[in-house]
Amino acid sequence: MSRKATTSFFLLATVFVVVFSYVMFAPHSLYVGAQADADDVAARKAQLEEELQQVEQEINVQQVLVESKQKERVSLERDVAILEAQIDKAQLEIKQRNLAIFGIEDDIYLKSRFVDELQEKLERQKESLAQLIRKTNEIDDFTPVEIVLATADISDFFEDLDTFDAIKESLNESFREIEDTKNLTNEEKEELEGKRGEELELRRIQELQKAKIEEQESEKEYILGITKGQEAAYQQVLDAKKKTAAEIRTALFQLRGTAAIPYDQALTFANEASAITGVRPALLLATFEQESNLGENVGTGNYKDDMHPTRDVPIFLEITERLGLDPEQMPVSRKPWYGWGGAMGPAQFIPSTWVLYEDRIARVTGQNPPSPWDARTAFFASALLLADNGADKGGYYNERLAALRYFAGWRNAEKPAYAFYGDGVMELAEKHQGLIDILEGN
Repeated sequence: MSRKATTSFFLLATVFVVVFSYVMFAPHSLYVGAQADADDVAARKAQLEEELQQVEQEINVQQVLVESKQKERVSLERDVAILEAQIDKAQLEIKQRNLAIFGIEDDIYLKSRFVDELQEKLERQKESLAQLIRKTNEIDDFTPVEIVLATADISDFFEDLDTFDAIKESLNESFREIEDTKNLTNEEKEELEGKRGEELELRRIQELQKAKIEEQESEKEYILGITKGQEAAYQQVLDAKKKTAAEIRTALFQLRGTAAIPYDQALTFANEASAITGVRPALLLATFEQESNLGENVGTGNYKDDMHPTRDVPIFLEITERLGLDPEQMPVSRKPWYGWGGAMGPAQFIPSTWVLYEDRIARVTGQNPPSPWDARTAFFASALLLADNGADKGGYYNERLAALRYFAGWRNAEKPAYAFYGDGVMELAEKHQGLIDILEGN
């Protein structure tokens, strides 16, 4: 083969590699490999969404039943109906949660397939670039004199040079595409991690809901077992179960991130905070109790390991310095694997949120600087946040929504996945209102 033929062959092969690489990696083909799976998942997702809508309607029916029964006169039939409706609702919420988890798992599967496809294309692109570099090096082995001598027509020589320039530009374009691919792959992986975090949160909520069902089933069996369905016997049980004011006052009220306090002291703090913010004391007590029940990560973390390093750590160090506290010794919430912890004290404020409320808390408590680990201060802090969330307007809807915003933020407050939290707070608020009525002689 002549030098000209050899050079032209190399140039042609190189151009073919570049064109083949570009066609193989064209953006419009990114999802082609997983299209069949995507179609299957889309059909499955449509079915899941239809089931989810049906379940959500059934949940609403049970919620309406609970609320209507709660307005009736206290009786065995009424309370058993409430328990049964709450159990049915909780079971439906678990089903709802499972459907949501299945949907997320389908999304995760598609994202995983897409990331795998990107990786395969990236490997093919690297191999194409390796071939391109090898061909370029082969061309570079020829001196200009050799190429000219091997070329019958000088115009062919310049044509080959133009082609080589085009090849080099294609090489640069290939490198740019690889960089874009890397960035896109990383974005997909981050999105996938976020989906996994949401799935874990939903699973955790599901386990909490299972425990709630078990408690309600036990309560229902207990009531039916000792009353044998007789109203008179049930009224005697109610009388026996009613706590005296003295018993309530000596009971300890559990708080997250600090020592428990007597119930009447917690009520005093709640009443003080309510007088200033307009948030119902029973709702405050219910929020603290619900938070404590869900607080398995609370007080078990360290600011160095669990707190956001730039957003919260500097503020946390300022807070502890102002309070004369050792930051190493102060409990904060442990972070889950998919996010950051670092929430402080019973009210569970992260430092960057606490500092926004610090001046207001200081004014209403008279404590300056205020401590997030102080029980009384925590009640005022929670009351201010709940009031900002709309709880000061009163009424079931506003209080429930405020509690959901406290737990999940404004953006996620009305997502069905978190409805259990607001329902739980309102159930606890009803319980605490009953205890408060006993203490106040109502």
